[in-house]
Amino acid sequence: MISIIGDCSLGLTQVKIREVQNSDITTIHQIYSYHVMHGLGTFEEEAPSLDEMSARLGTIIKRNYPYLVAELNEQVVGFAYVNILRDRSGFRFTVEDSIYVANECCGLGVGQQLLRELISRCQQLGFQQMVAVIGDSGNAGSINLHKKCGFHLCGIMSNVGYKFERWVDVVIMELKLN
Repeated sequence: MISIIGDCSLGLTQVKIREVQNSDITTIHQIYSYHVMHGLGTFEEEAPSLDEMSARLGTIIKRNYPYLVAELNEQVVGFAYVNILRDRSGFRFTVEDSIYVANECCGLGVGQQLLRELISRCQQLGFQQMVAVIGDSGNAGSINLHKKCGFHLCGIMSNVGYKFERWVDVVIMELKLN
């Protein structure tokens, strides 16, 4: 797990949102790996390799989609990006968001700052809809984060994922951008 420099309780004014850099990938990998191994926000059951995470980052950057990180005391404590919702040309104006925050900083508003900036950038790029595909209908943190940022519930797909020896729901939320 990452070691956060300083104290995540310093407050939102200390958090800086910026574009990702290649040098951020190790910390991004650590944050994501923690959530793979301990959470239901992703249905990956084994943490991807650092090389795989780097390739995923490259794909997002190549598509010119926003990929942001949150810094606290010059340490990356979260990341957010969008990707295509579906790989069909008719979906080109709709994106799916992904947000992950270091465990020590969850619930402190880092995710909200990341999501609000991500929304703003996607609006500027002319996207029409942003969709959240949230693992686990009990994931109150992510569901509430998206509600605070204006998303509304579209529906719940029951028992479509399987992780940690149990069936898991998926919550679908959307936000009209333009």
